[in-house]
This record gives sequence, C-alpha cells and structure tokens, in this order.
Amino acid sequence: MEAWLFTILRNVFYSAHRKQGREVSDSDGAHAERLTSIPEQSGHLDLQDLRAALEHLPASQREALLLVTVEDLTYEEAAAVMGCQIGTVKSRVWRAREQLARMLGYDGAEVGSDGVVLSAMSGQS
Repeated sequence: MEAWLFTILRNVFYSAHRKQGREVSDSDGAHAERLTSIPEQSGHLDLQDLRAALEHLPASQREALLLVTVEDLTYEEAAAVMGCQIGTVKSRVWRAREQLARMLGYDGAEVGSDGVVLSAMSGQS
C-alpha cells in the first residue's frame, strides 16, 4: 500500500510541476483580454458568396476572369486558350471584375488600399 500511495503522490507532483511550466500568471486578466479568436466562418461565407456571384457571370466573362486571375495566364495566353483577340479578353476580364464587385457590394474604398487589391479592381495586370 505504501508503494502504491508513493507512486500516486509522485505522479501528482510531476503533473503539477509540468502544468506550472505551461501556465501564465494572469491575476488581473490583462493577458486573457488580449487573447482573441477570429471567427473562421467568415472566409467560408465569403467564398460561398463569390461562387454564387461567379455563377451569375456570363460564361465567356467567367472563363476569361478565371484564366487570368486563378490560372495566372497572361492576356496573350488567355486569348490563345479562348481563341479570341487580346482586347476581347481584357474587356471580358474588366467587365467580369466590375460585375463581381457590384454583385458582392464592393466599391473601391471598401476593398482596401494596397497595390494588389487596387490593381485587381482597376483591371491592371
């Protein structure tokens, strides 16, 4: 019985010692206030909205937009894939971007001010 109790006490001591190494003392709650967890569902909902908006685009505009933005093809490469002129691809991509922004309720100020977002919204590649 003595050996059994000694083993239990030793294990409790080791567990408490390991736990102390991981715990942060936060008596006034300042550390807990800084911890935040951003909801994960917003990205999923944004993706659903984008998919629904893409389905409402005409097929030619959707294809041009996906080739240039998702597949990362140049306008020349996209024109070769689609079998049309470069200007046609540029026009379709610009119109698709405009329609997507309108369907998703974005204007230039709401999207952001970094160079990547502004170039995407303005149709520059």
